Amino acid sequence: MVVVACHGVSGSGDNGRVTEIRTPLRRLPAQRRSAERVQRMLDACADILDEDGYDGLTTTRIAQRAEVAIGSVYQFFPDKRAVAQALALRNLEVFGERISRTLAEGTFEDWSDTVGAIIDIFVEMHRTLPGFRVLRFGDVADVNLLDSDADNNAVVAGRLRMMITETFGVQDTPGLATALAIAVEAGDAVLKMAFRRDPDGDPEIVAEAERLIHGYLASHIRES
Repeated sequence: MVVVACHGVSGSGDNGRVTEIRTPLRRLPAQRRSAERVQRMLDACADILDEDGYDGLTTTRIAQRAEVAIGSVYQFFPDKRAVAQALALRNLEVFGERISRTLAEGTFEDWSDTVGAIIDIFVEMHRTLPGFRVLRFGDVADVNLLDSDADNNAVVAGRLRMMITETFGVQDTPGLATALAIAVEAGDAVLKMAFRRDPDGDPEIVAEAERLIHGYLASHIRES
C-alpha cells in the first residue's frame, strides 16, 4: 500500500456529512521507485516519533533516517506536519483494512458486537505499529490533521460508519452518525487512560472501554 491510497479516504464532520480527504503530498509519486521512497520517509517518521516524539521530528532527521536527500523530502512534502499527516492517513488505512478483514471473517449478531474486535485492533496497533502510540490518527500534531474541516476523531467515526452501513446494511442516519461520534470520543478518552496506566494498555481499563461503548451502542440500537 502506498500513501496515495489515502487520497480517497473519507471522513465525516460534526454534521454527519462525508468529506474527501486530500493527500498531503505536494505531488504524487509517478513511479514505483518514488512511491517506495515516500514509504521509507513515512517509516522513518514513525521510528523518530517512537524515539523522540513529535517535537523531535524534523525533515532533516527524516531524510537521514530514510537515507534520502533532503531535497527528496521537500519534493513530496512541504514540512514535517505534512509527513505526519501522510503517516496518520496510512495509520487510518491500516486500521480500516484490519477492521474490514475482521468484519468479513467474523460472525456478529449486530453491528454493536463489533466493538470488542475494533478495540482489539486499535490496542494491537498501539502495541506493535511503529509511531502509532505517539501519532495515532494525528492529534499530537493537530486535531484537524486528517481533514481541515473535521477533527480527527470525527474522521475515524465517519470511516467506521461507512464500514458498518456497508457490512450490516444499517440505515445511515444522523442518529447513527451522532452515536458513532460519541462512541469514538468516549473510547478515545478511556483508551488514553488505559495507555497512561500501562504502555501496553491496562487490560482492566481496556475491558471497561469495551463494556462502556458496547453498552451505549446496544442501547442506541434498541432505541432506534
